[in-house]
Amino acid sequence: MTTDDVASRIAARYPSGFLRAYVRSKLRIDPVYAAVFERLSDNTEPLLDVGCGAGVLAAYLRARGFAAPIRGIDHDERKIAVAAAVVHDATFAVADARSAIAAGGTVVLLDLLHYFRSSDQAAILAAAANAKTVIIRDAVRDGSWRYRLTYAQETFSRAVRWLRAERLHFLTREEIVRPFAAFQAEVVPLYGRTPFNNYLFVFRRSNPGITNE
Repeated sequence: MTTDDVASRIAARYPSGFLRAYVRSKLRIDPVYAAVFERLSDNTEPLLDVGCGAGVLAAYLRARGFAAPIRGIDHDERKIAVAAAVVHDATFAVADARSAIAAGGTVVLLDLLHYFRSSDQAAILAAAANAKTVIIRDAVRDGSWRYRLTYAQETFSRAVRWLRAERLHFLTREEIVRPFAAFQAEVVPLYGRTPFNNYLFVFRRSNPGITNE
């Protein structure tokens, strides 16, 4: 099955023309979904998708045969309602990323951190560092043209209220990596077919018996 086939099948489940077009475009253009699956395809640990939105990652992972338990959380009750209606073999709840990450399993944070103030970002990363595997995709603050364009696009998304975020504060690459000193780290650009300054961070605990608790 091709990427377009998977995108079309998943998008068809969504309840409005806008969402179907959005999901289809995201799955066709954004490389993060395939990148996450490739790194978790053999992982049997429960997965927590923090900032899951309308459940696109969960829908994609299930379509690719990912069988581990998936729980998605988001502060936007509208998106959680859509996710729960679309993806029946995962669970979704309205929750705050700053208090909902527990130790163990796999934690995924896609395009989330930059919506929080610095102190909250530190708390979220510290909580995530108690997991066994952590996957983060976010744009990094490096002054490049890609960064400036990313900032402009996020500002627009907030203005039209597709994103219910109070602020924008992008971290540097070093700030994201710092809490994961006990992990094996993979950091790669993940621009795909987009102009945005996105990077993929994959942290795997060297000794699964040790946490930061």
